Amino acid sequence: MEDLNLFALDGPRLAPAAGGKPKQLVVLLHGLGADGNDLISLAPILARILPKAAFVSPHAPFPCDMAPVGRQWFSLQERSPESISSGVRTAAPHLDAFIDKELEREGLKDTQLAIIGFSQGTMMALEIALRRPQPCALVIGYSGLLADPERLIQEVVSRPRVVLIHGEDDDLIPVQMLPAAEQSLKAAKVPVSAHRRPGLGHGIDEGGLALALEALQDVFGEAETA
Repeated sequence: MEDLNLFALDGPRLAPAAGGKPKQLVVLLHGLGADGNDLISLAPILARILPKAAFVSPHAPFPCDMAPVGRQWFSLQERSPESISSGVRTAAPHLDAFIDKELEREGLKDTQLAIIGFSQGTMMALEIALRRPQPCALVIGYSGLLADPERLIQEVVSRPRVVLIHGEDDDLIPVQMLPAAEQSLKAAKVPVSAHRRPGLGHGIDEGGLALALEALQDVFGEAETA
């Protein structure tokens, strides 16, 4: 029976550029104060190497409480580690249920799934991907952090490949969060690579996109030629 307490998330989609049934699903998770229309703009770029992939960028479940427009996965008015941990745990079931439904709708498995997050979206990607019963193919996180690393050690179930990318001049989430997340993920035996982007603030640049394209090609390249 469907849990009536879960929000039915939705957001903009992009069908496979090659047409037909998708062979992969890429879920794009936006940051605080944005919505799904923000990161879906990356889909046409990523589709250049994944023409058989479907893309979806869900709107976060809650209105942003720090701006008159936009959405949030959880409130960041209080930014203590405890508050962030509580926030990702509260939002996780909504996102997990959405991903389950999208995979079922497209007839795909977790091994055909990539999750890409930005900022708060990265926090959510790391929260759910490492706890799903089956590992997805890839997690890419921009300008985020790993919430509650001590809890991860106890709760980690899946160990997908993780690529983390962070601007050295990020004034919202310090770049020091990058090595902290890398160290914690390695301690949990999660395969992770971390990349610093010189001169970049809280955002995604061409170099960061190139890293994503390379990682997606690595995990899905053979499927694209099949």
